[in-house]
Amino acid sequence: MPTATDPSDQHVHVTLRPDEHIHLTLRRVSDWTWRILVILLGLVVLGKIFVLLEVVLVPVALALLLAALMSPLVDWLAARRVPRSLAVGLVLVLVLGALAGIFTFIVRQAISGWPTLQAQVFESFEQLRVWAERAGLHFSAEKLEKFRETTVHFAEQHRSDITQGVFSTASALVEGVTGFFLALFTLIFFLSDGRSIWLYLTQLVPVGARERVRLAGGDGYRTLTGYVKGTVLVAAVDAIGIGVGLALLQVPLALPLASLVFLGAFVPVIGSLVAGSVAVLVALVTHGPVVALATIAVLVGVMQLESHVLQPLVLGRAVKVHPLAVILAIAAGVVMAGIIGALLAVPLVAVLNTFIGRLVRGEDLVTEEAPGGEEQAEIAG
Repeated sequence: MPTATDPSDQHVHVTLRPDEHIHLTLRRVSDWTWRILVILLGLVVLGKIFVLLEVVLVPVALALLLAALMSPLVDWLAARRVPRSLAVGLVLVLVLGALAGIFTFIVRQAISGWPTLQAQVFESFEQLRVWAERAGLHFSAEKLEKFRETTVHFAEQHRSDITQGVFSTASALVEGVTGFFLALFTLIFFLSDGRSIWLYLTQLVPVGARERVRLAGGDGYRTLTGYVKGTVLVAAVDAIGIGVGLALLQVPLALPLASLVFLGAFVPVIGSLVAGSVAVLVALVTHGPVVALATIAVLVGVMQLESHVLQPLVLGRAVKVHPLAVILAIAAGVVMAGIIGALLAVPLVAVLNTFIGRLVRGEDLVTEEAPGGEEQAEIAG
């Protein structure tokens, strides 16, 4: 007959995990910590790789930006039965020729306008000396005169250096001919055969996720195209508005300063502000504080138009990135690659934001155009 078992003779063996004695909150914090450290380590490794391959990656990135700008025009010509290779050649000649002509014109305007700027600076020093004497301030007229003569001597001595600096810059560009031709050839291939390049790259992706990656990449490229076109429009409006204001205020070098504003606008948030500050400084040393204040008013007005009208309407749909992320991206780009890094940081963040959003979060994958003007639906097939 079965006998009753004494409960005291039963032993319950419980196997505890090694970390059971650790508080749940501490375990969660540690889990998050090592994951964040792994992500940061990955970012550091990618940054080191970028620095090592900067000579190659920067021209390729610039070529991709130019491809995003030129591809709509190439597609427009190709849609009208112009052979794609011919369309690429025509667009390259048109755009690069226009850029070269504008750059040459601006440099000549800066060189020819330098004597006028120099003369107005000297006149401002003379007005300052007279004002100091009439105001009865405790400034020595002799010291002001000596300071003026020192400044005049410095400007006259370095006038040739400034002119030579333009040619030194041209020499530096000639020394970087490898990067230029790399960007040019990459741009040609992006415009003429971007579909095949993207198709080849996505062959490395597992078959199950390949179509999704291709569609997400198409959306990312669409974001880049919208960003580049919108930035060019915003930069042009900034340059025209500030240039007209400087011309009406008779500030010297109005055209070169407006061109500087145009280039600065390609670095969001801070680019136009820094370039506009240069214009304010020129207005201050040539026409005094009243014109400088008027220049600040023009600058603020144009910036308000940009931030409240142009940015939401033109870039709002293309770039959905928080301003703090934009500033941090620009700072990281400056640290890693200087001015070029600041130029490339925001479009990179915008493209990654769209690509990751479509790929990981599964947000509205749609059929869009790929680099080279072909549709992602054709690529996926």
